[in-house]
Amino acid sequence: MERESATESAAGTLLDRDQQYCELCGKMENLLKCGRCRNSFYCSKEHQKADWKKHKQFCKEAEKPQCQPQPESTQQPARTAKGGQDKQLKKKSTEKQNETASQTTTSTGPSNPPADGERIKDCITSATRSGSVSDSKQTGEGIKLSSKTNGQTMSPTQKLAMDYIVPCMNKHGICVVDNFLGEETGLSILEDVRALHKTGKFTDGQLVSQRSDSTKDIRGDKITWTEGREPGCEKIAFLMSRMDDMVRHCNGKLGNYRINGRTKAMVACYPGNGTGYVRHVDNPNGDGRCVTCIYYLNKDWEAKKHGGILRIFPEAKAQFADIEPKFDRLLFFWSDRRNPHEVQPAYHTRYAITVWYFDADERARAKEKYLTSKMENRPKSLSFA
Repeated sequence: MERESATESAAGTLLDRDQQYCELCGKMENLLKCGRCRNSFYCSKEHQKADWKKHKQFCKEAEKPQCQPQPESTQQPARTAKGGQDKQLKKKSTEKQNETASQTTTSTGPSNPPADGERIKDCITSATRSGSVSDSKQTGEGIKLSSKTNGQTMSPTQKLAMDYIVPCMNKHGICVVDNFLGEETGLSILEDVRALHKTGKFTDGQLVSQRSDSTKDIRGDKITWTEGREPGCEKIAFLMSRMDDMVRHCNGKLGNYRINGRTKAMVACYPGNGTGYVRHVDNPNGDGRCVTCIYYLNKDWEAKKHGGILRIFPEAKAQFADIEPKFDRLLFFWSDRRNPHEVQPAYHTRYAITVWYFDADERARAKEKYLTSKMENRPKSLSFA
């Protein structure tokens, strides 16, 4: 593989490194760079090979001479904070998108992936891809091709992250994005979740600190964890990648956090029998989780009838925030003691997918604390003279 030049290495920053993620699973640590396009990253050779069928359509150095444009966008950005899909497509807009796509995509390339990627060292250039959200500040529906601002490519995802999510989180510690992926994609994710629920793999939700005789007295949801690579979880994996895109563009600007990884996705279901989750904090003990990211999947949800509201009690504020678990809604909030919250009793089946993002420094301290505690609690061996 070709190595970075000294000039390129000097230009790299720590923030750049934190903004990369595996194209297949979303992992943000120990990444490999595609040796051809140098814009995509993978956590292993296996994931690079597994993603090649999709990636070869975008790889700049794919060898097939023919150039095949990306499918034209079929959705326009929403124009209001609560906007839905704009169904009127204009011919000029479509032609412009096709022209842009043909200029920014490359050939389909060979059937095998490129040679092994190189380990990321000092220089990493953040790859800005076609966004999956609109540039409306509180609405993110649809797919839109990247646009250029001042000569630099800026995706709608990046614009939404920088113009809305970052300032909103830093000011309020809570941020809501409606119509995040659009109805069609949201419904396909819901199908994955319902199918997963029918497998019987969901179990009672667990607690960070077990201080009650019955977990069910505290939380009534059923959960399962997924990396997105499991059969039948392809659409969930797509959602996770879009979440990662959003956080990637926010990284280094959300408080003082340096995000370098995340948990698996927790898929949760409240069965609709009046159960909820009492007031709690996601990360009360400094385990490394800094941002909670929740995606809701509940079509035609009526809070007055169905309940299930997430109520957040921001620290040192008299007001509380009620978040209805509406379909295709994405929610961010700080995971620590600044945001105690509860899920009010739900009287209709309520689905959500949650991912927690880690701060590198706090996570490292938590691991060190755990290992130290483990060593101290080890039984001491007895020696006999």
